[in-house]
Amino acid sequence: MTVGDHPATTSGHCDPRFSRVREVFDRHFADGLELGAAFAVFLDGEPVVDLWGGVADRHTGRPWESGTPVLAYSCTKAVAATALLLLVERGLVDVHSPVSAYWPEFAGNGKAHITVEHVLTHQAGLPVIEEPVPVEEFEDLPAIADRLAAQAPLWEPGTAHGYHAVTYGFLVDEIVRRVTGVSTGELVAAEIAGPRGLDLWLGAPPDVADRAARLSAGERKAPTGERTTSAGGPTGAAGEHAAPGGGAGVTEVAAPDDPLAAMAAASLDRNSLMNRALGNPPIHKLPGGGNHPVILRAGWPALGMVTTARALAGFYRALVAGEILAPSVLEDAVRPRVSGPDRVLYVDSAFGLGYMRPALTFLTPARGAESAFGHTGMGGSLGLGDAAHGIAMAYTMNRMAQGVTGSLRAYHLAEAVYDSLA
Repeated sequence: MTVGDHPATTSGHCDPRFSRVREVFDRHFADGLELGAAFAVFLDGEPVVDLWGGVADRHTGRPWESGTPVLAYSCTKAVAATALLLLVERGLVDVHSPVSAYWPEFAGNGKAHITVEHVLTHQAGLPVIEEPVPVEEFEDLPAIADRLAAQAPLWEPGTAHGYHAVTYGFLVDEIVRRVTGVSTGELVAAEIAGPRGLDLWLGAPPDVADRAARLSAGERKAPTGERTTSAGGPTGAAGEHAAPGGGAGVTEVAAPDDPLAAMAAASLDRNSLMNRALGNPPIHKLPGGGNHPVILRAGWPALGMVTTARALAGFYRALVAGEILAPSVLEDAVRPRVSGPDRVLYVDSAFGLGYMRPALTFLTPARGAESAFGHTGMGGSLGLGDAAHGIAMAYTMNRMAQGVTGSLRAYHLAEAVYDSLA
């Protein structure tokens, strides 16, 4: 088994009841689907799977080790939502209140009636930052939030949902800052990750950034037709949220009204709403894209979390166990608020209060179709909780899935977990 020019080995622990999971994990390496990856599972609060393997950096051959962290892209959104929901539970924020109750400047240009719930459910109509964000502003989250406060919504808030791929985090963060005086990353560190010893950061310290796995992507076509190998999620790279597939392009879908075909077409149109949502701030302008230290330390609450699979699964373990949010608060938060065609992604998506629910953008094995929640991340990463089955799991990797079809790696691992339950 090799990864590029490097031998691939896998390590870790797997409860005998979940031997099928290890078979799937190992097969992904044997089939050349992985560079480096990790997968962790808790069942009823106990660790039953903790696997890792491959290389953290394909250029140097540095191995993926037990504690190797990596940028998990939009898996961040569920953690950021949980931080905001802590404030809801404490009575400091009401999801039915207008955002402007906490952030007065936000009310302008037709946004006075946008609620916190609209933000968490991608109904605010603000999926795009209209003016290009300069690189020197990437770490100034309040400045980026000010840009959104000056804009008008693209649709009537509350009438439709469309994935706020990047803006979600700046909106959530500014609400958190206005209420608490600290950033979402600081709140997560103080209230969620720190007390539980989780290797999970929204804003990675220098030593963490130095040992993080480096994301790697193969050649793919950008909207203008040039080729790109950036791992930073350039415009046109929508693999995070499309229906996962085995790597074949969805452009083969013949039906002109097929949402996957529409998504594929939009990915090649620089002016599509999807590419406008994904492409600003322009991460691809940084050398190395998502590997750049600016992105790793900025802690964007939509896509900037650096974590291990073990820590992200540990987050869901604590969430499912009622240790972070009261069970009644979590139960309400995962209740689907919106579902159906997504104005940004074209395919069906479904959301509770910040958490994805099973849909084409969050494929879940049949046994979890009614109870699983969590979030995917660009390239293929996954965080998932399921209180009904006592499951918490997470998958991280550094080989980014290519194109709009994404990858079935995480799905196959999740399927093996559910199939292993008694």
